Amino acid sequence: MAAPSFGLSAPAGPTAATGRPTSEAPLDTFALLRDQVRGTFAFNRTSLVGHFVGALLIGVMFWGIAPRPLVLGWGILFGAVWLGRVVLALRYARREPTTEKRLLARLRTWQAGVLFSGALWGFAAWLFYPYGNGPQQIALVLVVYTFCVACVPILAPQFALFIVFVMLVFVPAIAAVAALHLRESWQLAAVMSVALGMIVVLGRNYRDSFDSVIALKLRTEMLAEQLRAEKAVADEARHEAEVANRAKTQFFTAASHDLRQPLHAMGLFAEALRQRTHEPEVAQLVNSINESVDALEGLFSELLDITRIDSGGVEVNPQGFSVGDIFRKLRLHYEPTAFEKGLGLRFRGGKHVAHADPLLVERILRNLLSNAIRYTADGSVLVSARRVGEIVRLQVWDTGPGIGEEERVRVFEEFYQVPGTPTAALGEHKKGLGLGLAIVKRLAQLMQAPIELRSRVGHGSVFTLDLPIGKASPSGPRAQPGKGPLGLTLGGRLIVIVEDEPAVRQGLEVLLRGWGASIEAFESVAATRVWAEANDPQFVRPALVIADYRLEHGETGVAAIDLLRQRFGHGLPAIVVTGSSMTGHDKEALEHDFHLLIKPVLPNKLRAMIAFKLAGKAKTA
Repeated sequence: MAAPSFGLSAPAGPTAATGRPTSEAPLDTFALLRDQVRGTFAFNRTSLVGHFVGALLIGVMFWGIAPRPLVLGWGILFGAVWLGRVVLALRYARREPTTEKRLLARLRTWQAGVLFSGALWGFAAWLFYPYGNGPQQIALVLVVYTFCVACVPILAPQFALFIVFVMLVFVPAIAAVAALHLRESWQLAAVMSVALGMIVVLGRNYRDSFDSVIALKLRTEMLAEQLRAEKAVADEARHEAEVANRAKTQFFTAASHDLRQPLHAMGLFAEALRQRTHEPEVAQLVNSINESVDALEGLFSELLDITRIDSGGVEVNPQGFSVGDIFRKLRLHYEPTAFEKGLGLRFRGGKHVAHADPLLVERILRNLLSNAIRYTADGSVLVSARRVGEIVRLQVWDTGPGIGEEERVRVFEEFYQVPGTPTAALGEHKKGLGLGLAIVKRLAQLMQAPIELRSRVGHGSVFTLDLPIGKASPSGPRAQPGKGPLGLTLGGRLIVIVEDEPAVRQGLEVLLRGWGASIEAFESVAATRVWAEANDPQFVRPALVIADYRLEHGETGVAAIDLLRQRFGHGLPAIVVTGSSMTGHDKEALEHDFHLLIKPVLPNKLRAMIAFKLAGKAKTA
């Protein structure tokens, strides 16, 4: 028959083969039992040393008082039990049991040693107390009481074992004191009985506290396990969301790039169709086609920006940068558009240096400047930078219709457009999709840069972006703004087209010939080189080059522009058209002196850019 475990029962659910808990158990009961046994054996060294010292004191005190055979016999018996407990402690320290069965067996052996030790201490009090005088008797009672108190933190968690041990130790001592039948003995026995009761109460309180700690530990472990499970679910959901966001971004990127080519060709063919007929209905249909192409292109571009921001695909890399560098890029891109509408486009304060992400700042200013030009029918647009304390204040001013006070709060919302915008303010440019300012707001929040709007109806608006001052040294040339009417003809002018997409190349040919230009069209850099080498620059001089950026076999239109300039002169104007809105070519445009257009390019935008380039050539000629 197995010995009782005194409060540490075997956990439910071990497997028959290993004794370990099954995976279906709600708690890891083996781990719980192992922790409790570890805590019990952690006191072994101190407990065994205390028992050895106590036994040595008893032997020294009663060696000459009590019969020596009695003292010697008790000492030998106590020493045997003590050595057994030492061996058990060494075995546990050397190799911890790995199954519940062995762990419980080791624990029961330890409990038996504890009970034998308690019985020997009670036996010592019963045997030796009558032989001692006052000091020996008091010392014996103190030793017994000390062991009862000291066992509280060790044995109280196993409350049944604790009660049995205390009774084995203290009850014989009380009986030995009371057996003298003296008045003082009865009083001491009563005091010892009260002390015994206090020890039991102390042990019970300690047991309750220990149970609360264990319950809290179990609850903590359950909550931790639940948290781990929920975290795993959340991680999986977040991973799926990230995959979905990446897929959504990739879809918009691919769709935006792939649709730009046919949209670009569609706009060119539509304009060519209008030139071949003078019917008002056809002209109206062509205008509708061009507006739809423009809206679809804008929708893809802005949705792609919103998607990248929402999916965390936009990283903020702050650094010191010259405001003038961004101004030059903006002038390069928007000066032809302002030129087409007859607006003045001015830049002021490019000497200042700010500390922020220059790419995000440029994107914000691009959206603000695009809106300013779109909604301004007459007057000018100013982009300025000035220092205010420890910040650089970037502002975009326009002389447009302005925004009412009740609308200013909502203009930064997605797909919101200010109602009642006068048609005259838009001119030939249709209203936007309501995403530009939403992108501006989100990019500003990413950089933690405040952005504000002030406006007066009928007078215009100003958007303000505040950035910290940077440390980089501003550098770079300052370009002068330009403005002038279109009024230029392509009659007799030779335009070279380098485009590998047949539909786009054919559409450009038809459109430009309809405007009176002579055309030489090629699909590759090699074909362009053959034509250039076959023609004498004294007799053949192209007026303009329009090249697609990405050509077949990894070539670019920039290479075609460079070889044509080497042949026909470095002042040859050039326009590069690209279907990718994600890759910035502004630096390359500055280095190679060309203007950039993003597909699809509506005919009016292309015509404005051609007029701007040819006007610039006329001024430098």
